[in-house]
Amino acid sequence: MSKHRIGIIGGTGLYHIEGFTQQKWVKVKTPFGAPSDDYLTGKIAGRDVVFLPRHGRGHKLLPSELNHRANIWGMKKLGVQWIISVSAVGSLQEKYKPCDIVVINQFFDRTKQSANHTFFGRGIVAHVSFAQPVCEELRQLILKSAKATGATAHDGGTYVCMEGPAFSTRAESLTNHRAGYDVIGMTNLGEAKCAREAEIAYATMAMATDYDCWKEDEHVTLEVILANLHRNADAAKKVVVAVIPQIPAEPNWKCHAALKNSFLTDRKVWPKKTIASLKPFLGKYV
Repeated sequence: MSKHRIGIIGGTGLYHIEGFTQQKWVKVKTPFGAPSDDYLTGKIAGRDVVFLPRHGRGHKLLPSELNHRANIWGMKKLGVQWIISVSAVGSLQEKYKPCDIVVINQFFDRTKQSANHTFFGRGIVAHVSFAQPVCEELRQLILKSAKATGATAHDGGTYVCMEGPAFSTRAESLTNHRAGYDVIGMTNLGEAKCAREAEIAYATMAMATDYDCWKEDEHVTLEVILANLHRNADAAKKVVVAVIPQIPAEPNWKCHAALKNSFLTDRKVWPKKTIASLKPFLGKYV
């Protein structure tokens, strides 16, 4: 097994990538409960990869039911050091058309799930830096690769994370639009927070499916979203295949040492049980 793997989190159909070889489903038990599904390991462009269907095969989990801690813990356990997240979003600005890709660089939290978006507590207090919540090195590689495949890709943007499962009210959508936010989704903030604590480089490909409902002549419907999801999946596959060979062999970016100066609790009093549960990424600090 390769020491360092590249993770991909996205829709079920995303793993049907040409050239995704040696596929094997792997079950991972975590201290935080069950991940969304088993993990699909294999190779793409000569690199070891791990794919996780975010909502489970068959799309069985609501956004608010996603166990981000389990999903990311499992990735780390399998040796993942980089995660490419592919996520459907609604566009909050005219310039982001359906089927465009927004390679975001910021998040705005409209969830009430903070306690489920951290590995810490239970006797260990840590505060990671999250001013730049997306790994910039990986983000730039995704942006470059997206443009190289011919996709319409936008450099940067703020992803508003809401809980759902209902879409926004018009008042909410107009508020987000007028505030200047760029896209809205229901899943990526928890992934990004947990990935940072797990010292995994994380970046999002936000795939626009619709204009949310801030536009008077646009109404977000499942029919519209599903049609654009298929088009977006084809584009995302091309970008993933293009970016993977460009990711370095060794994890030496800033995100890979995110915990270094984050602990407030004296290590002498760290509870053994908490240490054990966080061993995949806490081990080097014990």
